[in-house]
Amino acid sequence: MVKFQDIHGLSDSEVEEARKKHGTNQLPPPEVESFFDKLKENFEDPLIRILLVALGITVGLAFLGYTDWIEGFGIFVAVFLATFLSTWSEYKNENSFRDLQEQASRIQSTVFRNGKAIKILANDIVVGDYVLLQAGDKVPADGILYKGELLVNQASLNGEQDPVRKIPAKKDYQAPDKTDFLDQYLLFRDSLVDDGEGILRVETVGESTCYGELAKELADTEERDSPLKVKLNDLADGVAKFGYTGATLIAISFLFKQFVMDQKYSLEAIKTYLSMDNWHAAFHDVVTCLILAIIVIVVAVPEGLPMMIAIVLSLNMRKLLKANVLVRKLLGIETAGSLNILFVDKTGTLTKGIFEPHMFIAGDVKSYAKTENVPAELNNALTFCLRESTSVVLGGEGQLIGGNASDRALLSFVPKDSLKHKSDTSTIKEILFNSVRKFSAVHLRVNKDKPRFMTGNDITIVKGAPDILLPSCKTYYDESGKAQPIKIDPLTREMNKISENGTRVIAIATSSSPLGEAIPSDLCLVGIIGIVDEIRKESKPAIELAQKAGIQVVMITGDRKETAVSVADQLGLTKGKEVLTSAQLKNLSDAELQAMIPNVSVIARALPTDKSRLVRVCQELNLVVGMTGDGVNDSSALLKADVGFAMGSGSEVAKEASDIVILDDNFYSITQAVLFGRTIFKSIRKFIVFQSTVNAASLLIVFVGPFLGIDFPLTLIQLLWVNLVMDTFAAMAFGGEPALTRYMHESPIPRDEKIISMNMWSAIIVNGIFIATLCICSLTFPFARALFVRNGVPNEPAFLTAFFAFFIFQTAFNAFNVRTPNTINLFDHIFENRGFVLVITLIFVVQVVFTYLGGRVLRTVALTQNEWYIVLAASSVIIPWDLIRKMVIGLFSSSPSKAAAKAQKSQ
Repeated sequence: MVKFQDIHGLSDSEVEEARKKHGTNQLPPPEVESFFDKLKENFEDPLIRILLVALGITVGLAFLGYTDWIEGFGIFVAVFLATFLSTWSEYKNENSFRDLQEQASRIQSTVFRNGKAIKILANDIVVGDYVLLQAGDKVPADGILYKGELLVNQASLNGEQDPVRKIPAKKDYQAPDKTDFLDQYLLFRDSLVDDGEGILRVETVGESTCYGELAKELADTEERDSPLKVKLNDLADGVAKFGYTGATLIAISFLFKQFVMDQKYSLEAIKTYLSMDNWHAAFHDVVTCLILAIIVIVVAVPEGLPMMIAIVLSLNMRKLLKANVLVRKLLGIETAGSLNILFVDKTGTLTKGIFEPHMFIAGDVKSYAKTENVPAELNNALTFCLRESTSVVLGGEGQLIGGNASDRALLSFVPKDSLKHKSDTSTIKEILFNSVRKFSAVHLRVNKDKPRFMTGNDITIVKGAPDILLPSCKTYYDESGKAQPIKIDPLTREMNKISENGTRVIAIATSSSPLGEAIPSDLCLVGIIGIVDEIRKESKPAIELAQKAGIQVVMITGDRKETAVSVADQLGLTKGKEVLTSAQLKNLSDAELQAMIPNVSVIARALPTDKSRLVRVCQELNLVVGMTGDGVNDSSALLKADVGFAMGSGSEVAKEASDIVILDDNFYSITQAVLFGRTIFKSIRKFIVFQSTVNAASLLIVFVGPFLGIDFPLTLIQLLWVNLVMDTFAAMAFGGEPALTRYMHESPIPRDEKIISMNMWSAIIVNGIFIATLCICSLTFPFARALFVRNGVPNEPAFLTAFFAFFIFQTAFNAFNVRTPNTINLFDHIFENRGFVLVITLIFVVQVVFTYLGGRVLRTVALTQNEWYIVLAASSVIIPWDLIRKMVIGLFSSSPSKAAAKAQKSQ
């Protein structure tokens, strides 16, 4: 137990002086890729390089008179725009994501200034500050341990996992080597406090700290791709191979058309065409074929997928933060949508975490609602024991700072005036509370002002779980503060009774014996305090929502079984399910526990090791496991879980080990993380369907065109324009899809589920072929050309312009189909994704504008109002076509899809 009375800390003027002299504690921001670095990288892409080589050839041929130079210039502009726009989007969204994470994960520290304990951002710490450190805290700067004793994990600095013991330095201690991690007096920034409590005197801040020196090297470390990104990259590779194959076939078909079909299948004509006299034309066709193949590859390769991930995450980060969810790893939020079982801490997550003492039970089983009602001498003993056995202090605003939540709750039972008058005591030995031993103890020597209930100058004060302390209690303090023989059974019955109402109980006892490693065997009971932690009003409906989402919720608590059952009953968790204690878990084999897991709802008296075992056992059942935690001891289970949820008020160790931080410690926010995980996965799928449909249709059109006597149904520049519009704009359109509650009425996404489902394949293949068929029919049927008559004759430029707009508009209309894969209501929640409405509108507007401005570059001319009506009407046919497809699939759909439809209607 650390004494704080003599720590005044820096004054405001001293803080300013220290800041001017030694600088701030803020580290320089990590180096990030600039926009132009990213742009340069994109131009280093092998495909772009090949395209630029082809561009060079095209321009060279233009100077020789074999091709139109405008075509080469148009290709350059299209490629540059595509590269520039994707680079800008990626750069902007990465910066946004990084800024949001930095803002949401700023660390606060408790420092002493102007004689008060206050909380400030770690970046505001200066040289000379005194910082309170407790188990789970991250050390905010380099310095010397001034008071207390700590076990510190310095793995982030030296890679050693074993904690190092740190003790207070002597006055005016000067470290021979300020980078010696084994120095028992030195503390280093970014190391983690595993156990203990102490005061750091800051000597080095910011980039001058050891961690600051390593910051550049740490910033350069590359993170491994998440499984989702790996899956998407695999998908991109597969589609790219398809593109290469398609490009080869298209190149062959184009050459076959030029060399064979256009020569009327005449061997003599073919020989003449390939003769040296005609090599210019043949060479032009080969170059054109090469460029066409390269453009097809660029169109086919889904390079928009990585950008889609960045956009989806960025657009959802602000929504997630508003829902009090900080995503530390993309893997976490994606996997959250797949959770099968979630182990959740009771205290602070299902309950408010605000402990309020509401009764005191004396050793004679008499109970008191308030301290003022407790007999004077017994009250003095209670006040002394609570006040002198904790490091909690009164903060600047009168709030209780330091210690753990239980200590702060116990002290709130004591009048605050009494906290200002601590006795003159010396700490001889201390045992801090942890969830394994379930008690804390301190051996004190009272130097003066000894309270009347003490018989000597030394006293050991023990606080903890009654079932741990009561077996060692031989006596209790009566109303006059004298020791009397104790009867345990009546106390046990009274505790069981109040525990069944959800009340948590903590015993306080003393001993005149020295403190060893175990509880003294001659304890004298001061009394038992009943503490209430109110259940959050959102917890029960949130649990019901999680259960509807197919997630088994298991409450974990260190409380007595009776208290745990009472809370679980109120939350609707038990309902005929098993309630296990840590002792029962210990007696079960892994196989027996696996058999029981589907029926378990509560784990009481849980140990941190129980959490790790539960994760392992459930993962062996191929379940996707979520685990919550806030303490140092939870870090192992958080790391092992498929998704680790750390609490915002928890230790920095737990946050470091987690995938997601729940900023408000609320179970409802965890369900929001699950919902967003499912939403993001669905958004990515929608983008894949949209993009793949466009790619399939364009490849079919370009492949079949030459066999129908049309060299370029879609020109090279038009194909690049399609790539630009459909990759970049579509990523923005689908990135802002709303998180709909109905997604929580669906089953969890299986761990091994393919990104492209059968329903998605149906949409890609059926709609891709339909769009290509309509386009090919419009090219071959005279009726289509007859619709674009000017001056009494069909106008070919107008027809080809309309054909290009027809293709673009069909794919834009298809975005409405893709956005609502399981419903025929195309406007379902559409205005909750305003970005979609804006982007699709923009595609139509830009296409119309570029039709008038494109000219020779895009092979377009101005269309009349009636011609635009024809194009729009013909393009919209894709919507009823897909509605028919959905209805046909609905007839053969499985029950989960029907359940989802019912859930949707119920909203």
